[in-house]
Amino acid sequence: MSLKLHNFFRSSTSTRLRTALNLKGLDYEYVPYVLRDGETRTVQYLAKNPQGLVPTLETSDGAFLTQSLAIIEWLDEKHPEPALLPADPDERARVRALSYMIASEIHPLNNLRVLFQLRDQFGADEAAQKEWFTHWVATTFDPFETALNTSDQTGKYCHGDTPTMADICLHAQVWNNKRFDIPTEQWPTIARIQSELDQVPAFAKAVPSKQPDAA
Repeated sequence: MSLKLHNFFRSSTSTRLRTALNLKGLDYEYVPYVLRDGETRTVQYLAKNPQGLVPTLETSDGAFLTQSLAIIEWLDEKHPEPALLPADPDERARVRALSYMIASEIHPLNNLRVLFQLRDQFGADEAAQKEWFTHWVATTFDPFETALNTSDQTGKYCHGDTPTMADICLHAQVWNNKRFDIPTEQWPTIARIQSELDQVPAFAKAVPSKQPDAA
């Protein structure tokens, strides 16, 4: 299958997709964009993704898939091994819930367009943006840590001993936190799991600093 990943090296949602594709062992063409330069707001890109967001996964049959978690589930359905979601419905729900805590509660408040709006509309400087970003990370990482350290379903990773969609979301978010120097030590279970994930080649290869457009 010929795949093209339209993405931005520092985008946490793009990092999620790179990780998922790596875990599945799928080759893809890396197509970079510069968000600050409006490259995802062109007529050509909007024809692929009307939201003008990254990532977009272009398939060999000309389809354009959007929204990182929807694409991850599509990949799991098209390429079942290794599975990124458990087969058991209850376990599957837990992994989805952990994933959504990050994808729905942190990312929408802290992505680049929100930070730009805070800057342009309210005059938020970098220090104020960092305070905003850190607040919303902690607001979710605190209960995320509790969900991990109080469950016997937590193993080497967020759910058991093989990486899942929850680990993909967590790893990308922790790397995104580095932009504002947010340490993970205050969340020991998250820190432990992140350390484990950093040793997995599919995760290590996907981090922002390893991408061809990293700057």
